[in-house]
Amino acid sequence: MKEMNANDRSLKIAISSLTFNIAFAIYHIVLGLITISWWLLTLGSYYLILSLVRFVVVHAKAQERFITKFTGWMLIALSLPLVGTVILSVVKDRGYALHMIVMIVMAAYAFTKITLATIKLIKSRRSNSAMLITLRNISFADAFVSIFALQRSMLVSFEGMSETEIIIMNAALGPAVCVIVVLLGIH
Repeated sequence: MKEMNANDRSLKIAISSLTFNIAFAIYHIVLGLITISWWLLTLGSYYLILSLVRFVVVHAKAQERFITKFTGWMLIALSLPLVGTVILSVVKDRGYALHMIVMIVMAAYAFTKITLATIKLIKSRRSNSAMLITLRNISFADAFVSIFALQRSMLVSFEGMSETEIIIMNAALGPAVCVIVVLLGIH
């Protein structure tokens, strides 16, 4: 009974996360089209694919084997647009300086995601539910990409780092996030 209530709560949270991810994806894609930013378009496609994965997990009832395999392969596939964002952030698209209030909102968003993903990890640690474990992995992939996007935006929005230092930071954190997403897919 307790396992069922946890699944119901996780399902409700996953549906709200799905809605938010779709809105976030559309925001990035539209803004990317308006500003002609490959970074925003790639990030939008990442969130759109992540939304698709969440949708399948939420709607695939009692097919745990399918859920885990599909999500694993999709997280591995998601590392490809992520690699694209890393390459763009290092080679071409430095990014845009954003207002401090926007940066504070982005930071709150990213840290909320990492906090919620950690809470899901703690709550689902003893669970054998494929859906809970899969949703946890999706949440961590989402959170780590948000942290990378935050770091990238902060580096160009606040003074103090040279162009070379920004490239080094993006080149260090970006591949680490890609590897984490692939490892979450393998898990």
